[in-house]
Amino acid sequence: MTMDARRERTGTRVTVKDLARDLGMSVSTVSRAFHADAVIARETRVRVLARAKEIGYTPNPFARSLITKRTRIVGLVVADITNPFYPEVMTRLTSDLRAIDMNVMLVAADQSGTVDDALRLLLNYQPDLVIILAATLSSAAAQECRKSETPVIFFNRLSGEAGSFGVTCDNEEGGRRAADFLIDRGHRRLAYVSALADASTNVERHRGFANRAAERGIEAPVVLEAGSFSYAAGHRAAEAMRTLKARPDGVFCANDIVAIGFLDAVRQDLGLSVPGDLSVIGFDDVEMAHWPSHALTTIRQPVDEMLAATVALAKTLGADAGAEPVIRRIAPGELIERQTTRDRRAD
Repeated sequence: MTMDARRERTGTRVTVKDLARDLGMSVSTVSRAFHADAVIARETRVRVLARAKEIGYTPNPFARSLITKRTRIVGLVVADITNPFYPEVMTRLTSDLRAIDMNVMLVAADQSGTVDDALRLLLNYQPDLVIILAATLSSAAAQECRKSETPVIFFNRLSGEAGSFGVTCDNEEGGRRAADFLIDRGHRRLAYVSALADASTNVERHRGFANRAAERGIEAPVVLEAGSFSYAAGHRAAEAMRTLKARPDGVFCANDIVAIGFLDAVRQDLGLSVPGDLSVIGFDDVEMAHWPSHALTTIRQPVDEMLAATVALAKTLGADAGAEPVIRRIAPGELIERQTTRDRRAD
């Protein structure tokens, strides 16, 4: 009875030993075919993978981890799933990690902005590493990671913990570019729409924006508190402009989704024109920013470079969890000018 017939009749799972016997190869040779970075002849890999597909064989990651002492699991934790920037990042990051033979386990944390509970859940599965998107980590949770020797990479948000790994845009430089863009076009009354107060992205973007305004001899930008990276928060921040003695003529928002909420409130509730009465800039360049209904001027995140740096770091940590901590700050992409800003110098 052939292996195919036996499997169909008994319903038993095909093992790597079965596959090796069927192909007349050693178990070690067959096993290497499923590792993208393993040394094996191309023809042999193709033959093994083709036959495995025919008979429905897939490697058992738990059995493999008992031998290698590595699970090849990457825990991906995100707390801001409603921000359109992150679904795209998660999709691409998952694909890139799978391409280097890593299995991704996704956990969505609650909206509090911390990931402690989600991280503790992941640690039960003994991941080789954890990547955290848009969230903070308590000292207690960080200590648990250190005890389990599980490295943590922060993506687009840096941790205050010493010795952490991180990949982020140079947010301070992005804030400086936003200030230069508005000032060069005649804007003099600036405002910053602040999101989550202690988020490194928010703090750095504001710092760059305010410092560059001071260097250019412009009065310190007014801060409109949104409180979070969300559409509703941006909407609330626009309402706060009613209390200002002088309305700003140039506004930089902490990110695109905040900017879009701000835009809608300014136009619909305050009855102001954008860019007629004030210019608005976001940060990220999410897909929604392209939509004709928004046509948002924004600073593009260097997502390609950030993902490449994260995957390279994941690959390094997957092989050596004791690697030296590193923070990668990647220069922001270009400022994309659309229809929410204008040149005021002719006014």
